[in-house]
Amino acid sequence: MKIHEFQAKEILRKAGVPVPQGIVARSAAEASDAFRKLGSPIAVVKAQIHAGGRGKGTIKDNANQRGVQLVRSAEEAGKVAENLIGKSLVTIQTGAEGQIVHQVLVEQGCDIARELYLGIVVDRGSAGPVLMVSSEGGMNIEDVAANTPELIYKEKFDPAAGLGGFQARKLAAKLGLKGASIASAEKFMKGLCRVFVQCDCSLAEINPLVVTGAGQLLALDAKMTFDDNAMFRHKDLAELRDVSEEEPAEVRAGAAGLSYVKLDGNIGCLVNGAGLAMSTMDLIKLHGGFPANFLDVGGGANVDQVTEAFRILLSDKNVKAVLVNIFGGIMRCTTIATAVVAAYKSVGFNVPLVVRLEGTEVEEGRKILAESGVDIIAAEGLTDAAKKVVAAVA
Repeated sequence: MKIHEFQAKEILRKAGVPVPQGIVARSAAEASDAFRKLGSPIAVVKAQIHAGGRGKGTIKDNANQRGVQLVRSAEEAGKVAENLIGKSLVTIQTGAEGQIVHQVLVEQGCDIARELYLGIVVDRGSAGPVLMVSSEGGMNIEDVAANTPELIYKEKFDPAAGLGGFQARKLAAKLGLKGASIASAEKFMKGLCRVFVQCDCSLAEINPLVVTGAGQLLALDAKMTFDDNAMFRHKDLAELRDVSEEEPAEVRAGAAGLSYVKLDGNIGCLVNGAGLAMSTMDLIKLHGGFPANFLDVGGGANVDQVTEAFRILLSDKNVKAVLVNIFGGIMRCTTIATAVVAAYKSVGFNVPLVVRLEGTEVEEGRKILAESGVDIIAAEGLTDAAKKVVAAVA
């Protein structure tokens, strides 16, 4: 689950991690009032959407208005907010349509001496969190990793014991921090690591992490995402979810117990198991096709879930064919075949449907499909299925 920057900063502020003073505004008047309340000679008005790249992003019909802008008066803050709120902001992560801005964060300006990068993710290799820092703050960290990986320094830490003081000081030295900045860095890093563990984060990223003229570290931006499987024990965090920022089909799929991610292709995929879903998409690409989605119905899907899955797939106007690829391990092929036939008749297909079944009761499942009277293209293997569905949209 993702949250907005202002929500992440509020979590950090409560945990004692330094962040600038800021006020959320949902209108031009509120933005002007926020500037006056902050009492700073300069402030920054920042569009609040879940996508990154806001600083370089522009409003769809106003290329002169970026998603993040420095302002020097209450009137200017109001004008920028007026240009942003209710408009579509296009960034490198939103696609061409952009994302509607519903609110802005008006934040106090600060004296920036240096910009650094700091992030925490779960390292699957060591099965624990790893803290990463870089002197190249404010840049796309993926570019730094690709072009100058020697500028990224990492420290794994024990989630129970937290980041050690010696680890924080070692990273501070790598970053070239001096004097009071070292103590500030140790406090900042240990605090952020503590929040990461306590909140069951899957990502915590501060970019840029700034060193002020006084040598103090401050989170100028903040991105936090949480492990969805842990939300049952964080009711307060779950309340921060903003579904208006999420793909509607993904929200709908989640409500039905389906794992769905929308993509840009034209072949809808209905698969059981994340690994098989990834393999299915790879083979479609290998044979010249383009997956329209990742959709995992899980190991125990029923007729209602398969029907809803078909409805979600067919609601995408780009979908020109659907591939059902099921391995009957936990689930019997007869169960999924019955569900596919029932869902097909219920939903009303208007695109080719290719079905590949393997596993428990596969012959009985194929017989159900063959005798159903519905227009299904049967496939004998994964490669055969991928070729047939790609040919169907050619």
